[in-house]
Amino acid sequence: MARMTQRRKIHRFQLDGTGAENPVRYKEDVLAAEEPLEIRIGGTSFAVTMRTPGDDFDLVAGFLVSEGIIREQAELVSLRFCSGEKDGIQTFNVVDAQLRPDVPLPDTKRHVYTSSSCGICGTDSIDAVRKTIHYDVSLDGLRVPVDLLAGLPDRLREAQAVFDRTGGVHAAGLFRMDGSEPELLCLREDVGRHNAVDKVVGWALRQDLLPLTGLVLQVSGRASFELVQKAALAGIPVLSAVSAPSSLAVDLAVGTGLTLVGFSRGHSLNVYAGRERVIGPRARVPKVAASA
Repeated sequence: MARMTQRRKIHRFQLDGTGAENPVRYKEDVLAAEEPLEIRIGGTSFAVTMRTPGDDFDLVAGFLVSEGIIREQAELVSLRFCSGEKDGIQTFNVVDAQLRPDVPLPDTKRHVYTSSSCGICGTDSIDAVRKTIHYDVSLDGLRVPVDLLAGLPDRLREAQAVFDRTGGVHAAGLFRMDGSEPELLCLREDVGRHNAVDKVVGWALRQDLLPLTGLVLQVSGRASFELVQKAALAGIPVLSAVSAPSSLAVDLAVGTGLTLVGFSRGHSLNVYAGRERVIGPRARVPKVAASA
């Protein structure tokens, strides 16, 4: 976790109850790391994204899925770090992806730049997105008890090790919901919520699990158009967020048959699309009183 966090000296001001200033403390704080990652395809630069270092191969694999370039493990031949140095030290900030020879190469002249807060930018319309989606999530028969769905943000938060240290990263978690309790399959953290989702999707691709039929993607932030797009491209039928969705995110969810949940806060949630997948709470088994 060393490169995922960095330590910095800070001045901490603390006010007492009257508004008066207590003595300034000079202390060390732990920050979430943010560095650029250059993504190359076949040796040619394709994109630069700002991210929290760690799980970089998952990030690149998921990014390629989100761009509609690949959709299965066999299409990705290899991933490797290329030389990238700062002050004579290897930065591990360049990753080259080798694709199977029959996979059409993207227009590398486009050279995508994304910040840690901006996902795949420049998509012209929902119709353009639909053309790149290979999986029909509208056919997914997943049904999720509402109480299990509402409990996912707490499950996600419990597993956020980097957030515990920094308070400065988003998280995405992939859950299987066919048991008595949700099973967390993969969790990734990053300063960018889009990167966190790409890391989860990339992990799944590298495990040869796509499409992610019957699973729920829980995210720590809001549900943007890009996050719905990423979920649909990975074949995920349910996307749940702790904050609000955008209007275009709802439109895309409706258009693709994806269930979109927002403001999931433990005891309540809003369903913006795909209501049929959210069912009543689990039947509670009454506790048997102990015999005297």
